[in-house]
Parts: sequence; C-alpha cells; structure tokens
Amino acid sequence: MPLFDRMKSRWGVGPGGAVAILLAFALAGLTTVRLKGPVIGFLLPATAPGWLQWAIFLIVMLPVYQLLLLGYGTLLGQFDFFWSKLKAVGRLLSGRTARASG
Repeated sequence: MPLFDRMKSRWGVGPGGAVAILLAFALAGLTTVRLKGPVIGFLLPATAPGWLQWAIFLIVMLPVYQLLLLGYGTLLGQFDFFWSKLKAVGRLLSGRTARASG
C-alpha cells in the first residue's frame, strides 16, 4: 500500500484532507524556522552560548509550533485532526493517560 494511502487511512481523511494536513505541517515547520532567529535574538544576547540558545528554542518555540500547527490546520479545514493531536501531546507532556469515556 503506498504511503499516501496509508496516511489517508490512518488519519481517516480523504485525499484533500491528507494534502491539507501535510501542508499544515509544512507551513508550521517553515514558519517556526523563520521565527527562530528573531525570537532568539529578542530573548538572548548574540554572545549567548549555543546550548542556551537551543534550550530557549525548545522552551519557547515548541509551544509556538503547536499553536501554528493548530492555526494552519484550522485555516485548511482540519481543526479536529490537529486539536486531537494537540490534546494527545498535552496528555503526554503532563504524564496523564487518556480516560475511556463511558
């Protein structure tokens, strides 16, 4: 089974939905890369060590990436998909497990 068909099946979307999801990932990633320099430059002096720049990048830009992903996903009509993924990341980071509803 081709990769694109596996993604559509796993995500439960049609071809347009899969393209929208992939496009949202691409746009969020590109935007994050473009914002990295100005954000790090605003928060740290140019002489800051590389490890500190990476630490600040992870602390600040990873949440920004998640919000960008949700925003682009919403604009491309895939809010429900990205909202469920964002909730799963939140549960993972908080150490909570998903509860079965019933």
